[in-house]
Amino acid sequence: MIPTDLPQLLELIRANGDAAYAFLFSYAAANSLLVVLFAGYAAHLGALDWTKVFLVCWAGSFAGDAFRFWIGRRYGARLLKSFPRFERAVMMVVRLVERHVVLVLLVHRYPHGIRGVAGFACGIGNVPVATFLAINAVSAGLWAGLVAATGYGFGHLSDKVLGDAASGLSAVSLLVFLALFWLLSKKLERAVETKT
Repeated sequence: MIPTDLPQLLELIRANGDAAYAFLFSYAAANSLLVVLFAGYAAHLGALDWTKVFLVCWAGSFAGDAFRFWIGRRYGARLLKSFPRFERAVMMVVRLVERHVVLVLLVHRYPHGIRGVAGFACGIGNVPVATFLAINAVSAGLWAGLVAATGYGFGHLSDKVLGDAASGLSAVSLLVFLALFWLLSKKLERAVETKT
């Protein structure tokens, strides 16, 4: 069954809760803002449990960056030699991380271009493992809480403003909200790139 509207999608999520949380974990590991935003929205509508959404997103985000850190630490130099096209961009992030490790690790999940590279860059750079893991745990928790709560809050706001009768309009509003969030993350990404 392929859902064709929001109520069908929410029912599919309710019926496959464990699979939905596994899906959410994998997307949180990739620091996917839109999926986590939607999970917060689905939690508001009762399709998912908000506490589980938060914990799964926190664990996924932490695990994803820890894995990228490990890959960078263990294979980073060899991978960059194999893919010289990416070396300049990755080394730019490495220099940024080495200068501002705490700041970069706290905000790297939000701008689109740095999301997948920062953990890898920390592994290549001289960031100590314990420092990375501690800051990564805090950053993943903040990210999971903020993004899921934003989706949840949007659900609450759309219920108040639009009411139950306007579920189609609510879905359109969600898409507009997600698009605006994506545009803002792109602007933040460009601002971070110009600082380096």
